[in-house]
Amino acid sequence: MKLDVIKLDGGKAGSVDLGEEIFGLDPRADILHRVVRWQRNKAQQGTHKAKTRSETSYSTKKIYRQKGTGGARHGDRNAPIFRKGGIYKGPVPRSHAHELPKKVRKLGLKHALSAKAKAGELVVIESADGISKTKELAKQVKDLGWKRALIIDGAEVNQEFARAAANIEGLDVLPSMGANVYDILKRDTLVITKAGVEALEARLK
Repeated sequence: MKLDVIKLDGGKAGSVDLGEEIFGLDPRADILHRVVRWQRNKAQQGTHKAKTRSETSYSTKKIYRQKGTGGARHGDRNAPIFRKGGIYKGPVPRSHAHELPKKVRKLGLKHALSAKAKAGELVVIESADGISKTKELAKQVKDLGWKRALIIDGAEVNQEFARAAANIEGLDVLPSMGANVYDILKRDTLVITKAGVEALEARLK
C-alpha cells in the first residue's frame, strides 16, 4: 500500500510503499487482546500483601479455656474470624506475568500497525529532527491536528527532538525497538518516520 509522506511543517515529501504483510492485514481483536493483556500483566507490580494470623500483632495467649464455655474452641485473637485478626488466604507478593509465544507477540504488533492504517490513523513523516524547542514543536503538532499521538523513529531518537517533545501533553516518542501494541493502540494517531518504517519492516519480516 502507498501512503503520502509529509514534513512536520505540513508540506509534502513524496510517498512510501508499506508492506501489505505488516500494514495491510485484517486486524484481529483476539490477538491484540492477548498481547495487550500479556503486556499489562507483565508490568503489574504484584506487591499486594495481607497479614496472616502469624503476622498480626495480638497476643498468642489462649483467650479462654478449651472446654466448658459453651462456645467454639479458640487458641488466640489472631484467628481470621476475629476483628483485626489475620486474613485467610489473602494476597501475597507475586509476579502476574505469563508466557506468550514470540510469534504471537510479533503478529500482535503487525495487527496493531494494520489497525491504525485501516482506520486512517497512520501518518508517515520524513524525519523527526530539526526541531529543538518545545514551543515550536507544540505549534507544529497543533497545526497538524495531533491530540494524542505516538511518534516512532528509527533505531535511535534524535535527543533534541525527544527533549522538545517531553513536555507536550499527549505526545510520546519511541525508537523502533520500543514500538509495542499497547502504546500504539492507546493513541489516536500513530506517526512513523521513514527510518521507522524501514526499521519496523526489517524487524517484523
